[in-house]
Amino acid sequence: MTQLVDYNFGPSARLRLDEAAKPDHDGALAALESFYYALNHKDLDSLAAVWSQDELAQLNNPVGGILRSGKAVTDLYRRIFAGHLDLQVTFTDAATYRWADGAVFAGRELGTYRNRDGDVVPLTIRTSRVFRYEPDPGRWLQIHHHGSIDQPAELAAYQAAVQPPPA
Repeated sequence: MTQLVDYNFGPSARLRLDEAAKPDHDGALAALESFYYALNHKDLDSLAAVWSQDELAQLNNPVGGILRSGKAVTDLYRRIFAGHLDLQVTFTDAATYRWADGAVFAGRELGTYRNRDGDVVPLTIRTSRVFRYEPDPGRWLQIHHHGSIDQPAELAAYQAAVQPPPA
């Protein structure tokens, strides 16, 4: 099934890890919403709980490049959460593709972050998130993410904000 949905999962997203155990599409949505809860609340444990620990779980984005493994993904978010960014994003305008044990949510993340000067900067990311139902541990987990920033100046500013300060 394919549909267009404005999920609006952002700072008000709920943590629904228990519901992510449902093997149906509602479980996939619970995992997606839980991811955005974790991202917006800097909740590393919850974020790790919705990412597959498979060695080939993959994140492709402007900050981390291509990372493989649940551990590498968690380490990237640990660094982001520990910094000054105060990242807030809302997932919206999503084409949803689903089948029995998988779902792809492809849409937009709209939000803000705080740069090193303390300024609040707008952020727009094209994003796709792929989830699959994994019988062990018995819940939906994110197996792939791809995010892109279209505007070169916006991309450069975001990358500079995320990098550790020069020594």
